[in-house]
Amino acid sequence: MIEAVGNKVFNVLFLCTGNSARSVMAEVIMNRAGAGKFKGFSAGSQPKGQIHPYTLDLLRKLHYDVTGLRSKSWSEFSRPDAPKLDFVFTVCDDAAKETCPVWPGQPMTAHWGIPDPVAATGTEAEVRLAFADALRMLTNRIAIFVSLPLRLLDQLTLQKQLDAIGKAKDAGASPASAA
Repeated sequence: MIEAVGNKVFNVLFLCTGNSARSVMAEVIMNRAGAGKFKGFSAGSQPKGQIHPYTLDLLRKLHYDVTGLRSKSWSEFSRPDAPKLDFVFTVCDDAAKETCPVWPGQPMTAHWGIPDPVAATGTEAEVRLAFADALRMLTNRIAIFVSLPLRLLDQLTLQKQLDAIGKAKDAGASPASAA
């Protein structure tokens, strides 16, 4: 079982290649949805160095706290002084194919691939819709995750649930129905 001592906050890292859209969205969603139980972080294997303007615009419009957000490398989380990670989720296909660093403490991992809104084409409205759609899918997946009874699940059951969340067609299904 996942052990939680007292009011332990679980650290969750979301990875993507550029760390400019999906992983950043997931970080702020986790910090809102998991407040008090989870702390979200994000990073990229090849960070862009800045967060996509549509990401920031959308998050601000929905009143997410964007204070201190920045595009950063995942190497920051493999340093000795980095937060101990309990969970690491890849949210894009590129990072899932890359060799991830060895994370201290062996956190649980899963792939929750979301289409890249940065790669969307079309009118500005269509591209912005791709960003909103990515945010919706991440919000649904994170809502399912934060509602899991972590203290009651053994490692294998929890891993199956994490994998099922990532396989949800529209990320709106419950983990059991996504399997």
